[in-house]
Order: sequence, then structure tokens, then C-alpha cells
Amino acid sequence: MRHAIAAMAAQGNNLIVDNVLCDGEMPEYLRWLSDFDLCLVGVFAPLDVLEGSRIQRVDRLPGLSRRRYDRVHKNISYDLEIDTSTLTPLECARRIKAKFQL
Repeated sequence: MRHAIAAMAAQGNNLIVDNVLCDGEMPEYLRWLSDFDLCLVGVFAPLDVLEGSRIQRVDRLPGLSRRRYDRVHKNISYDLEIDTSTLTPLECARRIKAKFQL
């Protein structure tokens, strides 16, 4: 997947990549996307909200949010952080648009 993302970006496509990074995976992402303008948005929510949304999705493993919760954002510096428990999807999009002048 990483190579496909870099290939699409190299073709001049603007991309939004939605991914969960754990345990120090960010340096690898930064390395293979270093040739491109990269804006990092941290999407946060309290654990109880994440667990509630996981229950509603049949394609998610039970307990995954809890296992990853303390590892997902560890040692990552974001250009923008948003909390989906306090903002609507439209408000999140507006903040992203304003921050990055899209």
C-alpha cells in the first residue's frame, strides 16, 4: 500500500491517507513521503467514544481500540489535531480546510 500511495502522489495526485500508525511507524511514512508536501492531522476521541463506534462496525475486532489507544499518537507531532467527539464531521473538515488553506 505504501508504494501505491507514493506512486499516486508522484503522478501529481493530491491524497488524503487515513491510517492508524502505532509503535514508531511514523518515521517510515515520513521517509517514503519525503518528496511531497505532507500535512499531518491527528484525529482524536476519548476511548469510550472509540469503543462505541467499533461496536457499530462489524468489520472491526473487539478490543482493538483499547489495545491501540496508548500507542497510536505516541511521539507524533501533528500540524493539526481534531477531536471527533466534540466536532461534527463538517466542523472537522472546515478546520482542516482553514488550516491548510484548501
